[in-house]
Amino acid sequence: MKSFLSSCTTGGCGAKIGPGELSKVLSGLPVFQDPQLLVGFDASDDAAVYQINEDTAIVSTVDFFTPMVEDPRTFGRIAAANALSDVYAMGGSPLFALNLVCYPEREDIQDLGEILAGGAEKLQEAGAVLCGGHSIYDREPKYGLAVTGRLNPRQIWKNNTPQPGDRLILTKPLGVGIVMAALRGEMAEAAAVEAALASMQRLNKYAAEKARDFPIHACTDITGFGLLAHAREMAGGSTTIVLHPSELPYIAQAYTYAQGYLLTAAGQRNRNFMEGAVEFGDTPFPLQELMLDPQTSGGLLLSVPGDCAQEALRAIQEAEPQAALIGEVLPRQDFPILLG
Repeated sequence: MKSFLSSCTTGGCGAKIGPGELSKVLSGLPVFQDPQLLVGFDASDDAAVYQINEDTAIVSTVDFFTPMVEDPRTFGRIAAANALSDVYAMGGSPLFALNLVCYPEREDIQDLGEILAGGAEKLQEAGAVLCGGHSIYDREPKYGLAVTGRLNPRQIWKNNTPQPGDRLILTKPLGVGIVMAALRGEMAEAAAVEAALASMQRLNKYAAEKARDFPIHACTDITGFGLLAHAREMAGGSTTIVLHPSELPYIAQAYTYAQGYLLTAAGQRNRNFMEGAVEFGDTPFPLQELMLDPQTSGGLLLSVPGDCAQEALRAIQEAEPQAALIGEVLPRQDFPILLG
């Protein structure tokens, strides 16, 4: 493999600090009070929301990581799609973005141009404007975006406000982290890599546009903390999320790789974080790993009223054929997450 990728010790959202460690750090920060700040970091939501006037709020997010693929332009597309996803997960539309670049002096500067070109492609697809950015030299290449969008302050999709009786829709298949681990170990099948790359480069714009026609009670995108940790955040303190492992969409080869214990360090961190919050019971080990697998530019997890969930799923499947109903919301039980 090229030094562009082989110089990195980890890549994609698998490089994120684990949810347990991160929560300890954030808990020590002061609480900021501003009546215009509608969503801050206290709820571990996907982006910040700040109200400008009665009908307009801005949504702001930032995301960047190291490469998980050899091709620089593909990496740029994936990183941009991942950064834009947080705006869609809040129910917003992106307006503009700034590039964030860390790049080694020893690497070919043309590769950096390809990364930025890939990111620009996704911004154009999203209908957003690239306004500039910031760059520094670093030991490993890193790329991402700071994205600003807008939304109606009365129509924010928070990540922790599901209601009992809701059903859960997942819009993209799981398993991209496991497939990328197999790729790094030169064990991945071409079809699996193709499926993972297509998923990671796919904007959540199209699923979000379909979902806006329905009363969404809660939403988050599935990234480095995996399905289970993000579902735990969604459950909050008053509901329990019931997931149906047999209904999960996933990349077929990822199940096989997990069965052979081809796993990720980030997946293990996610498992540690979920200790005491879920009982796996007789859930097959590969399905456990798929639910813990760190997703890069993963799909949306939408909490939709039960009486319109099937209709919402059909609409979303017009854009995302692999979307599936994967669970439901109950009043709080013994655990925030149940598997059934």
